Amino acid sequence: MTEHAVIIAGGGPTGLMLAGELALAGVDVAIVERRPDQEISGSRAGGLHARTLEIFDQRGIVDRFLAEGQKAQALGFAGMRFDISDFPTRHPYSLGLWQNHIERILAGWVEELKVPIYRGVEVTGFVQDDTGVDVALSDGRSLRAGYLVGCDGGRSLVRKAAGIAFVGSEPTTSNLIAEVELAETPPEWGIRRDAIGVHSIGRVDYKVRDGEVIYADTGPVRVLVTERQIGTGEPTIEDLRAALVAVYGTDYGVHSVTAISRFTDAARQAMEYRKGRVLIAGDAAHVHPPDGGQGLQTGVQDAVNLGWKLAQVVQGTSPDSLLDTYQAERHPIAARVLRHTSAAVALRREDDRTKALRETMAELLGMNQTGQQFASIMSGLEIHYDLGAGHALLGRRMPDLDLVTASGAIRVFSLLRGAVPVLLNLGGPGSIDIMPRADRVQVIDAKYEGPWELPALGVVSAPKAVLIRPDGYVAWVGEGTQLGLAGALSTWFGPEAG
Repeated sequence: MTEHAVIIAGGGPTGLMLAGELALAGVDVAIVERRPDQEISGSRAGGLHARTLEIFDQRGIVDRFLAEGQKAQALGFAGMRFDISDFPTRHPYSLGLWQNHIERILAGWVEELKVPIYRGVEVTGFVQDDTGVDVALSDGRSLRAGYLVGCDGGRSLVRKAAGIAFVGSEPTTSNLIAEVELAETPPEWGIRRDAIGVHSIGRVDYKVRDGEVIYADTGPVRVLVTERQIGTGEPTIEDLRAALVAVYGTDYGVHSVTAISRFTDAARQAMEYRKGRVLIAGDAAHVHPPDGGQGLQTGVQDAVNLGWKLAQVVQGTSPDSLLDTYQAERHPIAARVLRHTSAAVALRREDDRTKALRETMAELLGMNQTGQQFASIMSGLEIHYDLGAGHALLGRRMPDLDLVTASGAIRVFSLLRGAVPVLLNLGGPGSIDIMPRADRVQVIDAKYEGPWELPALGVVSAPKAVLIRPDGYVAWVGEGTQLGLAGALSTWFGPEAG
């Protein structure tokens, strides 16, 4: 039986990101992916938000995505668009890039890290014991792992087999999304809203120019259409034709379907993100309507939160209890995503009262402070893990400051390339001592003279030192003394070696 320290079921964005995180930490990780290659049917998610881009920047791979995507101010809610171009981040925008390209780029990174992928098979069951998990594959083989992580989507077999409850709301509406050819050219491209719902027709290929979407003159067409009745099962071209006729009065001679899928506004979240040596992440842990483009972003952030913690447990640096902080931190974040996307679905309706509510919401979100706060949430830049009272930075993303060190200038995110924690000492060189854990944490003596600014919160007081976790979040803030540092190091990076 082949053994790995960690097996990941599912090679989508969440599974790929988690594999990369574990590989950076030196963990023997493998992916089990049912597809024979990285190709996906259709384009699915259509972009990356600011915090996701920052995460890729922390790992040194963001330029791969920027080279293929298109920058735009694409955050929105309740008919209100948010401009985050003045936010204190190197990526104050969203990046238009379809999921098939996102996955391809991530898969290339994971391949460079030499992560093995078992392709064309899937996990069909597992049995866990006190020391690991026996994983059954669809081709009759078995694998052994210390831990199994289900990144296998909303219908997750891993979640179901682990007996984890998946609770939430039933669907009230359904949509079809397809890539097709049309015999007739629609009189207009773009989004349409009516009493049935929200719909759009546009070329697959497009550019964003001065904030406006410019579609290609030729090529395949992407269709999104809300169905008059809630659809179930695998969609067909006849379902698509009927939905188009109901909305547009014609199906435009739709033919040559290369991809078609159905999604609903059901919102569900796992009660537990962990059962013993089995964990779940991404859509396996939470599903919700696609409004606001939050799904892929939330899954990637799940992976980055879990990766370094699982690596430390596997390597014996930290106790198993560190994994409990994964759910404690990520479950509330996903719960808020479900709440916001469900609200967005309610605001899609076109009756007079809902229109009035949507317009009122747009007015409120147009107020400077309120709009900035909500935009920081939607972009992922506002995420705050509850690590207790203290400095405003505690539990929040570390800004990507331009530092000056004895070796020259360096960015904070450059220090996180290897997913290793960083103790940034901005006081006198050598004034902080972490000798018992010097092999686990980078200590960087540096200077920074500029403002410390957080999205929506504004300028905060400059600390003397910060302890930065591998996921880029601040675990401790020093105000001139080492008070509390030993406890933070022990909590997050394991006790002193005995």
